[in-house]
Amino acid sequence: MSDRVRIIHERGWLSDADYQMLISGEHTLKVHKADKMIENVVGVMGLPIGLGLNFLVNGRDYIVPLVVEEPSIVAALSSAAKVVRGANGFQVESTAPVLIGQVQVIGAPHPARAKAVLLQRKDELLNLANSLHPQMVARGGGAQDMEVHLHARAEGGDMLVVHLLVDTRDAMGANLVNTMCEGIASLVESMIGGRVFLRILSNLTDRAMVRARCVIPAEGLAGKGHDGEEVRDGIVLANEFACIDPYRAVTHNKGIMNGVDAVALASGNDWRAIEAAAHAYAARGGRYTALTRWYKGEQGELVGELDMPMKVGIVGGSLQSNATVALNLRLLGVKSACELAEVMGAVGLAQNFSALRALVTEGIQHGHMTLHARSVAITAGATAEIFDTVVERLVETGEIKIWKAREIVEQVRKEARGVSVGAVTSDQTAIDQRACGHGKIILLGEHAVVYGSHAIAAP
Repeated sequence: MSDRVRIIHERGWLSDADYQMLISGEHTLKVHKADKMIENVVGVMGLPIGLGLNFLVNGRDYIVPLVVEEPSIVAALSSAAKVVRGANGFQVESTAPVLIGQVQVIGAPHPARAKAVLLQRKDELLNLANSLHPQMVARGGGAQDMEVHLHARAEGGDMLVVHLLVDTRDAMGANLVNTMCEGIASLVESMIGGRVFLRILSNLTDRAMVRARCVIPAEGLAGKGHDGEEVRDGIVLANEFACIDPYRAVTHNKGIMNGVDAVALASGNDWRAIEAAAHAYAARGGRYTALTRWYKGEQGELVGELDMPMKVGIVGGSLQSNATVALNLRLLGVKSACELAEVMGAVGLAQNFSALRALVTEGIQHGHMTLHARSVAITAGATAEIFDTVVERLVETGEIKIWKAREIVEQVRKEARGVSVGAVTSDQTAIDQRACGHGKIILLGEHAVVYGSHAIAAP
């Protein structure tokens, strides 16, 4: 690991200070700081930071920090980005970073008339909202527009909802928008009667969108015993499956979020909000479908597009309180929230491409299980000096299991001590080995199981 850090430092991606932080581990969150972030803190949990390589987005190179525990995601992303890089990289567009605040009004005597009044006097409401955050306005943001929606209620009548459209610039903006919604509540009531009830932002951020696109020549898709046209057509067909079948679409989109969430975590953004927006957007037509579109271009090339909400931030107390987040943002080198959103859009499309390419060629498990073997080897107690040997033999067996890894660890250790580990010749020993097996016991609940031990599977 230290060699990787040294290399990115030597190539100018890391400052001297950040290099020392990574080498020493000083960047990790300390308990006393964690205790100030949330309630009832008892410790700090760590996750790996990997680097997505080869990303070329809008003509600029990026090294992308990824915080994720699942093996193969980082490798698959880097491989996909390398393919797209050879085809001029990702082209990504983003809209203004607008967040929606909602003000719910109940009991308005004439909802349709109230809607007209609010729209007629919206400048008063926008001015009031912006007076609450003059610094955001000075940075070019603030409340930009207002909408009014009427929703039919089950018991009759209409519910009136004001949408405040706020450009939050480089901030995530949740607190800012909530403050604005609360600040205009009294004026809304005085204008139309009725009573303001809920005042809260919406996490369906469909006014802050990214569109990522890549175009890959068919010859750039060839490999692993498959020609490029075969891979292209397979990806198009697999994407069609996700477009028409919600069961497949969920897994398809989950793969996209493997990459997006990893960048969100690394950059300190609210990955839960990003997830919620993505899945709501995928169901915007009344049926859950794929977030991506893959199709054959006019010249026979593979064209991929991803459209999704992406409201993120790069400034704010919650981001600056974690030294690792600040380091990751410096390493990524984005200058605005829109630029971060564009990189995340490219990552989502790259992750989708890598998954579909694997599915239509060698299958998703081949590469994943090879990398999963590394985690299993660690769990089985493989030390640094035997780690690579254990992983290699574990993959060769095709059984990526902890019990198998433990057998291999013991075997390698015996070999290192010069102890014979030849085939069993005793008939009785062979019978004894056949008579025992690795299983699980469910003790008190379906998740209370003991793995990797000789046991009887009991109901």
